[in-house]
Amino acid sequence: MRENVLKKTCKNLEKGLAPSAHLATFVVMNTTTHPDDGDRLAQLEQANALFREQLRRLDVELQEKDLKIKSLQEEVAGWKKAYDELLLQTFRKRSERYLADPNQLKLDFGDSDEAADAAEGLADAVEELEQTIPEHKRRRPRKRRDERLPPHLPREEVMAEVSDDLKTCPTHGDRELLPEAMWDRTETLVYQPPKAKVLVTLYPKYACAASPDCGIASPERPSSLVEGNKYDTSVAAEIITARLGYHLPFYRQQDLFRSIGWTPQRSTLCNIYAQAHFVIEPLLAYFKQQLMQDSVIGTDETRTALLLPRALPDFDLEDPKQRRMHEVFSEAIREGKRSINGRMWAYRGSTIKLNLFDFTVSRHRDGPELMFRDYQGTLIGDCWSGFESIVVASEGAIVRAACNAHARRKIFESNAYPSDRRQWLQWYQQLWDIEDRGKDMSPEERLQLRQTEAVEIWKAMEQWLKDADERAGHVILPKSDFGKAIQYIKNHWGPLRRYLDDPHVPIDNNDTEQLMKQVAIGRKNWLFAGSVKGGERTAGLLTLVSSALRNDLDVWSYIKDVLDQLLAGNTNYESLLPWHWRHEHPEAVREHRIQERKERTDRKRERRVRRRAWKQRARSGST
Repeated sequence: MRENVLKKTCKNLEKGLAPSAHLATFVVMNTTTHPDDGDRLAQLEQANALFREQLRRLDVELQEKDLKIKSLQEEVAGWKKAYDELLLQTFRKRSERYLADPNQLKLDFGDSDEAADAAEGLADAVEELEQTIPEHKRRRPRKRRDERLPPHLPREEVMAEVSDDLKTCPTHGDRELLPEAMWDRTETLVYQPPKAKVLVTLYPKYACAASPDCGIASPERPSSLVEGNKYDTSVAAEIITARLGYHLPFYRQQDLFRSIGWTPQRSTLCNIYAQAHFVIEPLLAYFKQQLMQDSVIGTDETRTALLLPRALPDFDLEDPKQRRMHEVFSEAIREGKRSINGRMWAYRGSTIKLNLFDFTVSRHRDGPELMFRDYQGTLIGDCWSGFESIVVASEGAIVRAACNAHARRKIFESNAYPSDRRQWLQWYQQLWDIEDRGKDMSPEERLQLRQTEAVEIWKAMEQWLKDADERAGHVILPKSDFGKAIQYIKNHWGPLRRYLDDPHVPIDNNDTEQLMKQVAIGRKNWLFAGSVKGGERTAGLLTLVSSALRNDLDVWSYIKDVLDQLLAGNTNYESLLPWHWRHEHPEAVREHRIQERKERTDRKRERRVRRRAWKQRARSGST
């Protein structure tokens, strides 16, 4: 029996099957019962060897399975994190406002004596805080909104219908009409859709009565957008403003024009759009020349879908921009793509109030590289490696500044190491408070403020980074979100501090990045660029629209007058710069936008002043 069991077990082990449960007992029983039987001992040793080998293989398989499970768990955790971040990005508030203590808004409104004492103390603290704020900064009662209709609008008086019953008293007969000064008056705003008209211009002809050979004389035809002067510049200004100011694609503009009795073809709107860009091209070149004279230029980009042609167009391979187009188009057509992601670049002057847009077929640095080919100054943007290449190629002519909002956002979005995260967010809050106070100062005063206060904060940040490398027992894991954020700051330490040495360099690039909204909102409506020329036209006309908005101008009025003057032969492009044109046309300034911006800025500053005063009071109370 023992021999049969032993033989069966050995065969199972040789086949890779699991050993029987009673093998160990069998081995012990046989080794103790027959210690001198050499053949059986040899068989037992063979069985033991096979048993150990089987256990080793099982152990290896288990380890491999554990590693696979761990890898899958990490992958699932990564996807879950990405999902949570996408969910937050979609539904959370866009504001990155930092609260030093997230629980400070959670108040206990119980009826206990402690709650009453806390409420009384809070009221006293608010009263004391009000005294610390300067008189001109204190919150004033909200002004009563003026609901009166604008006095400059034309008035049309109509008499309300009066029934015969009102004119006669049932008891005493006819009633007497009171003086008009005692009548009630109501004003109702009436809206009429825009109206279109056809302007018929007559050109008289004169003939010489003495000699027919002298020919016929007639007034010279003025330059126009299209042949025959069929469409006025007012039509072009409306098309451009509707498309890039109000983000209406051409098919919606058809409905808009249909309401005034004219139903144009989309190709007609597109042709007028293209002709307007052709007229303003010299002005756009002048805009670029002016912008390149600014000492600080911010830049950013966003994607724009570009439809591919069916056949590869002819490109001038000597031109670096067209050579890049040839490379991108060739690869995309070879892969069977119908569209590619083009790029819309924005360039914003710091002191020169122009916003310049440019269109490229990819994110390759050839776009900004050509733009900054002869530039000398500071380039501020995100930490894309292409900007660093442009700076290196300039041989010192261009200095790169980084956006601190990017660095702060990485800290803000991290979850690990809450105490360290809180410290860095407090530092950045202090830095932005300093910038807020220096916004209305002269460049010299702003530089002095930064050197006096901001430099000390940066020294504290630098000391923290040194201590973090030397600390034991509190290691920041480099692969954690917070560790990656800290490494980002280390890698771009110099460009992030660049603003400390130049008062014209902002602490962040937010103003330039906000220009991407003008592209993104339009992109959701006109969807794509039909060709490279179409993308370039959109970029050029968007330059005109965005610069007008930045200078608080009525876009339609500005574009129409610019087209009129250019068609009339005006080459004094300086007079067409938005800030110069604004002085000549004060009626086209959007005063309501200026007032809204001022009120928003005042509210922000008041909130910052209150917070600083509260912190100062807390520090003085703790000491």
